[in-house]
Amino acid sequence: MAKHTFGGDWTSDKLERVRRYLVEYTKIFNINKRARHFITTYVDAFAGTGYRLPSAPSKVPKPLAQSDPMFGELGEAENQAFLKGSARIALEVEPSFHKYIFIEQDRDRAAELTKLSAEFRLKSSRISIEVADANRFLMDWCKRTDWKQNRAVVFLDPYGLQVEWELLQEIARTKAIDLWLLFPLGMAVNRLLTKSEPPPDEWAQALTRTFGTDTWRQAFYPSTRRLTLFGEEDVQTRQANFEVIGKFFVERLKTIFTAVAERPLPLLNSKNVPLYLLCFAAGNQQGAGPAIRIAKYILEM
Repeated sequence: MAKHTFGGDWTSDKLERVRRYLVEYTKIFNINKRARHFITTYVDAFAGTGYRLPSAPSKVPKPLAQSDPMFGELGEAENQAFLKGSARIALEVEPSFHKYIFIEQDRDRAAELTKLSAEFRLKSSRISIEVADANRFLMDWCKRTDWKQNRAVVFLDPYGLQVEWELLQEIARTKAIDLWLLFPLGMAVNRLLTKSEPPPDEWAQALTRTFGTDTWRQAFYPSTRRLTLFGEEDVQTRQANFEVIGKFFVERLKTIFTAVAERPLPLLNSKNVPLYLLCFAAGNQQGAGPAIRIAKYILEM
């Protein structure tokens, strides 16, 4: 059995907030006469196995991103009880979505996901399980879907820096998708921001792919003049904390989405260290207002 071992109380909190949004979303598309004709789809881009099993830090799955600084102890107590994952939670939401797309690159985990079709037999014809790279699959899906007839909620829940800015641009371009995104604030980004000087090229390139710009250099490492034995010189030292990084990412989302929740939810480990930011962005101009109000309430409750 391919166990999906990750997370603690912050994971439960994240999933419960997303679940609440899905409930409100499907209600709107079920009740609102102008919205009923749309085909609604829920997309989980890192679906795992459909369940999760919190465990000791030593069993945290290695992120797909490659740099060691991205790995860190979660500090969560071991818990052997099976818990619902995001895919299962979405399938339990009523009213239902018309379609469900679960993307999982790991074949063993994807095989576990197929069991959901048997468990949710009445919805089995609506479930599509894709063994694929999430960035490549979703960019193609966004381009080939007729967004005059379709609406969707996409949940991007990576372990590290797997989500590329290019994908976020493609999602925003549809003007039809509501996005829930786990931004790896402490799990990845903060670990790549070295203190004494800007990070090496490989790490810098990963950050640029994540933010879609290299202006993070000026935002996080502003130049200052320093007097040395050899006279004045320009130096770049890190000035970015968790808050600065989070605000920078929210401002970046605003450049491509119709509306963005201003205050994403920090998800903390047992040591109160931020691991992720749970972010929300809406793409459709007509639906952005109510979507943001609902998400804002859910994020700040």
